Amino acid sequence: MSLIYIRRAQPADIPAIMPIITHAKSQLKASGSPQWQDGYPNESAIATDIDQQNSWVLLVDEQIAGTAALVVGDDPNYRQIDGAWANTTDPYATIHRIALGAGFTGKHLSHYFFSNLLSVAYQAGVRNFRVDTHAMNQQMQALATSLGYQYRGLVNANGVRRAYELNLTTAN
Repeated sequence: MSLIYIRRAQPADIPAIMPIITHAKSQLKASGSPQWQDGYPNESAIATDIDQQNSWVLLVDEQIAGTAALVVGDDPNYRQIDGAWANTTDPYATIHRIALGAGFTGKHLSHYFFSNLLSVAYQAGVRNFRVDTHAMNQQMQALATSLGYQYRGLVNANGVRRAYELNLTTAN
């Protein structure tokens, strides 16, 4: 078994992160999805995530295999939803810009990555999680529902996106 863990991304990781983003863009394009086909996310967006301490990398045997942003706090794109959030009172964390590099797909690493990101936020007291994706991004939808996220409706986040929510219980 490989050594798999996450850590906060550093500016020095950008050269390893950008090919992962490029690979994800090509995968989305190949699937027919227009998501991420307009230049976003770009190096500037990743650098901002790093500066704001929101960027994380997935490491597999000490090699950066994935990237994601974990943002704790209000997301303006989620204030209006065509549908309804189940939890509108507790703080939430949103996972954005998650991607795996070439050679790391098909190994369930996205499950590890999500699990680790949820654990980081849970440790900080967050129990409510949200994610959104384009209607044509079937892989992300399948991943979200396989992890227990529930479809809640549509939000406008760089276009209309399907929004999902996961609420965890607190331990007694």
